[in-house]
Amino acid sequence: MKGLIHNRDSFLAAVAERHGRAPNTKEVARPKWSWQPQDAVLKEADADELLEVLKTQCMVIHTDLVVTSSDRLQETLKDIVSNYGGGPIIAWKDERFNEYGVSSLLEAEWPSEGVPVHIWDSEIGAQNIQFAEKANIGLTISDITLAESGTAVLFSSKDKGRTVSFLPTCSVILIPKSSLVPRMTQAARKMREKVANRELIPSCVNFITGPSNSADIEMNLVVGVHGPVKAAYIVIDDL
Repeated sequence: MKGLIHNRDSFLAAVAERHGRAPNTKEVARPKWSWQPQDAVLKEADADELLEVLKTQCMVIHTDLVVTSSDRLQETLKDIVSNYGGGPIIAWKDERFNEYGVSSLLEAEWPSEGVPVHIWDSEIGAQNIQFAEKANIGLTISDITLAESGTAVLFSSKDKGRTVSFLPTCSVILIPKSSLVPRMTQAARKMREKVANRELIPSCVNFITGPSNSADIEMNLVVGVHGPVKAAYIVIDDL
């Protein structure tokens, strides 16, 4: 349902009066720009070329990147989790894990092997955050991925808590190859299109570019100051 705006005209009239002018009741026409440089970067790049850009950027942002297929995703995820020290693991409650064949790992195989796994449960509220604080690995899925900056865009919801991506020691993000776009310009456009189509957009959208970094003190770069110490992107070739 579209929200309602109350007392808009009287409010704007009062603002105009304080500025000594009459209220402007005409809509502002959107300008037609002759040049839009924000669309020029990687404009002609296909998915394979965007992936190569992402690989290069991941080396800059201290993020491990592995490319795999849907058939080998379980094996790849096991290797990453093992290399990062195993559980405890916290993951979103996300139907896409089932689509990618990962649910059996989270719900059966790892728990049977003694690896603690917690799936985000909106029914228990803040208790999820306590699990996230103790977790070694947080597992999420990127909704849109910016190749230019190496940024994963995560849409939060009641089943996709934002703390899963920044409280655990390590962050592992599944990146569908189909989610790759050149840069922020295209991500913003995708979200505007969703709004125009009356699709639900979360109130919290996280743009995550590798593990946390800070160079505030004497320009010395320190990784993992206020978030995950390690981050890995697992790109799933779904095209």
